[in-house]
Amino acid sequence: MILVRQEIGEVLRDVRQQKGHTLRQVAGRASVALGYLSEVERGQKEASSEILASVAEALDVPISTIMREVGDRISVLEGMQPFPDVVPDDLVAEVGSELSLR
Repeated sequence: MILVRQEIGEVLRDVRQQKGHTLRQVAGRASVALGYLSEVERGQKEASSEILASVAEALDVPISTIMREVGDRISVLEGMQPFPDVVPDDLVAEVGSELSLR
């Protein structure tokens, strides 16, 4: 079974480590208890949207980037391909034509 909280925790840990920050540094910047953030990173606790936003800000990463990575990881676990980072041309044309009709 795929647990979203585990994927979120892994992404947060990966981003934190890539940026060279310690758990203590990020917890302090995000005003989150060190132990709680540790549990979130290990997938033992679910973080609220407010906590996720605070941690993303402390990491200087848009929350959308974190959630996109989580979605990509879950897609792989489900045996699907991750979503592309670009919008297909046919979809751009379709949305553009709908907007011009308004």
